[in-house]
Amino acid sequence: MIEAHEVTIRFGERTVLDRFTLSVPEEGLTFLSGPSGVGKTTLLRALAGLLEPESGRVSLPGRPVLLFQEDRLFPGRNVREQVEAVLPRGRKKEAERWLELVELTGEGEKLPGELSGGMAKRTALCRALAVEGEVWLLDEPFAGVDLERAKRILKRIRKLGRPVLLTGHAPELAGECDRIVEMG
Repeated sequence: MIEAHEVTIRFGERTVLDRFTLSVPEEGLTFLSGPSGVGKTTLLRALAGLLEPESGRVSLPGRPVLLFQEDRLFPGRNVREQVEAVLPRGRKKEAERWLELVELTGEGEKLPGELSGGMAKRTALCRALAVEGEVWLLDEPFAGVDLERAKRILKRIRKLGRPVLLTGHAPELAGECDRIVEMG
């Protein structure tokens, strides 16, 4: 079970999560929805262990992998090298399979400065998916990606069989998930 129980997180005087509780099964896709500023990113960061709740607790069924909203690509590495950087030494050849999953086949030699916003986002997503972990926490993984492509990629992610919590603002994308959690 993926849980946040009575979680409170404040930044100075501003309370972002106030005794927030969430419980979702450790299978399938869960879409966290809500307006900007409601605490979706804060929740993902708490689940990933990057933020300590003032009160309450979080628990996951295993090691989380967090995709940040910002692409955070390595500036001097091409698309393929971005993915190879997170793969264990003996598995570097798997990069092509991950690039295919996010529809970046044939783009492996491009540097970050040569990518569109959507391609950069898919490269960051690809790198996060290639990391070994038990739960994927994806913060706006499809920002700048056209809806039909995002739906195709999401279907491929589902087939990988790991629990996924993702945030976003596209209701059409939420409809592709197993459950929707409306925050705020």
